Amino acid sequence: MLQVFGGMPDPRVERTKAHRLEVLMFIALCSCLSGGKGFNAMEDYARARKAWLAKRIGMRSVPSHDTFNRLFQCLDPGCFARCLTDFSAALREKACSEVVAFDGKAHRRTASGEGDALHMLNAWAEANRLVLGQMAVGEKGNEITAMPLLMDMLDLKGCVVTSDAINTQKAVAAKAVEKKAGYVLALKGNHPLAYAEVRAHMDDVSLRSPPGFEETGKDHGRVETRRCWQSDAVGWFADRDKWAGLRSFILIESERTVKGVTETQRRYYISSLGRDEAEAARCVRAHWSVENGLHWCLDVVFDEDQSRARTRNAAKNLGTLRAMCLNLVKRMPGKNSMRSKMFQMALNPELLTSALKRI
Repeated sequence: MLQVFGGMPDPRVERTKAHRLEVLMFIALCSCLSGGKGFNAMEDYARARKAWLAKRIGMRSVPSHDTFNRLFQCLDPGCFARCLTDFSAALREKACSEVVAFDGKAHRRTASGEGDALHMLNAWAEANRLVLGQMAVGEKGNEITAMPLLMDMLDLKGCVVTSDAINTQKAVAAKAVEKKAGYVLALKGNHPLAYAEVRAHMDDVSLRSPPGFEETGKDHGRVETRRCWQSDAVGWFADRDKWAGLRSFILIESERTVKGVTETQRRYYISSLGRDEAEAARCVRAHWSVENGLHWCLDVVFDEDQSRARTRNAAKNLGTLRAMCLNLVKRMPGKNSMRSKMFQMALNPELLTSALKRI
């Protein structure tokens, strides 16, 4: 970890440095891994573990919360984001046709009277359960330009890129092909003509043939049946040459019964995948793991939505720090909850050390 942080440029004035950059970042990481939230918690952690930190990383004195605050404000978020990408690549294990889900998340308490809340675009590796990378964007619509840039930072060869409708863009499809990845992109009303045409085509396919894949699951009093139709007849589609690698259209029908009330929903996708309904259904379903595996954990375990840090780069850099911590906790063995594992690391620094050694 010291090597990971040591490669970052230090934005501080040389004459004011009382602590090495990698020491401060290591303390911040350990504090967050132990359940600490914010800059005051970083100072408290350094004070409580003073002897351990002095022995492990050569901390000479306890940094104040203001020191951490100033550092996270001025640290280059782009450089820190590249640290996260390199860090995640070291943890990642190759998985065949792994789904990499791209989805944005707002940090709600970072909004002020002068602007909107910080919005981060995340890349989530479903099989590895890792945040592969992040990129801060402006308003939600700017995900459209941010997604190809974030894809450029990642190794996506052999993966399947998925996104919600806002990022169903020709540039995203082209970037996926360039990165030697497949794609499954949701199609909705932001492409009205394409949506209407694909919807009519796939509805007709579903009337003429049974689903190529069907499964039923029961959970929390809900019974859900999912059906998948896939069509590789794309020759009729007028814009087929504008979507790089386009090979098929997908229809997913979800029939949910809750307390005797049944609702049916249909969703439509464009894809570079060949005809394989089971694989298409898997990729569509895997995309939604970003909600429970990442967004829910950031809000419930790390209280991300409650963080009020908003000055300069503080919110962006704290978001990256939380992503690093989430990756480490997800890699720890055992069936305990994330909160339980973090509490154990707070009590036992040697357990925290073992978690860091898994890099």
